[in-house]
Amino acid sequence: MGQCLGCIQVDQSTVAIRETFGKFDDVLEPGCHCLPWCLGSAVAGHLSLRVQQLDVRCETKTKDNVFVTVVASIQYRALADKASDAFYKLSNTRGQIQSYVFDVIRASVPKLDLDSTFEQKNDIAKAVEEELEKAMSHYGFEIVQTLIVDIEPDEHVKRAMNEINAAARMRLAATEKAEAEKILQIKRAEGEAESKYLSGLGIARQRQAIVDGLRDSVLAFSENVPGTSSKDVMDMVLVTQYFDTLKDIGASSKSNSVFIPHGPGAVKDIASQIRDGLLQGSTRS
Repeated sequence: MGQCLGCIQVDQSTVAIRETFGKFDDVLEPGCHCLPWCLGSAVAGHLSLRVQQLDVRCETKTKDNVFVTVVASIQYRALADKASDAFYKLSNTRGQIQSYVFDVIRASVPKLDLDSTFEQKNDIAKAVEEELEKAMSHYGFEIVQTLIVDIEPDEHVKRAMNEINAAARMRLAATEKAEAEKILQIKRAEGEAESKYLSGLGIARQRQAIVDGLRDSVLAFSENVPGTSSKDVMDMVLVTQYFDTLKDIGASSKSNSVFIPHGPGAVKDIASQIRDGLLQGSTRS
């Protein structure tokens, strides 16, 4: 009904292009407008002022001959004060933007190796945005923002990179494990050394106590029994220890100890050998 009366409605964030007998006449803002069709006025089309997004996938090669796919996201919009340029000068806006993105990415990425491409993706995005802003401003479009959202190397390259990272982590884990085992062995050796040291101190104190006890027994026996010498007391102590040892051996059914010679008279021979050894050592010294 409105069209029959020559009235049209322009929605918000949209402008309409009015022509008179096929020639550009005016840009209609959002709202209601009267178009006398009988005088040749007509709407040529509408132009959205909203921000639009275009995702561009560009395959290129890095400096170290690795093929990558760079995904760029371009956010752009038409300018209201240049709506006529945006409507008339470009027939395929998205194709034009895509061509500029391809040109800049394929000129920038081949100068960088793969690692630098990942590190400098913001610089690549900035270069794309500057080139698009310079080119598209003549056609009535504004580049709001340019993002490099993804860099995808070839599948074989990604697999090789993952294997390199896995090998590096395994090497680090092996180093840490070896260091831990080294620390355990050092601590174990220190513990064994401390244990042997304390055991040696205990044996030395035990032997010292035995010597002190024998000395006290010999002195006490010599004082209480007149006419006995230290030799007689030592012989008696050795005989006593001999019989105590035989008693302990007989009490055990699994003993494998053998005494040679076996007779009690051997105690005297043992005492003589000890005494002669001590005398010979005293003579040499």
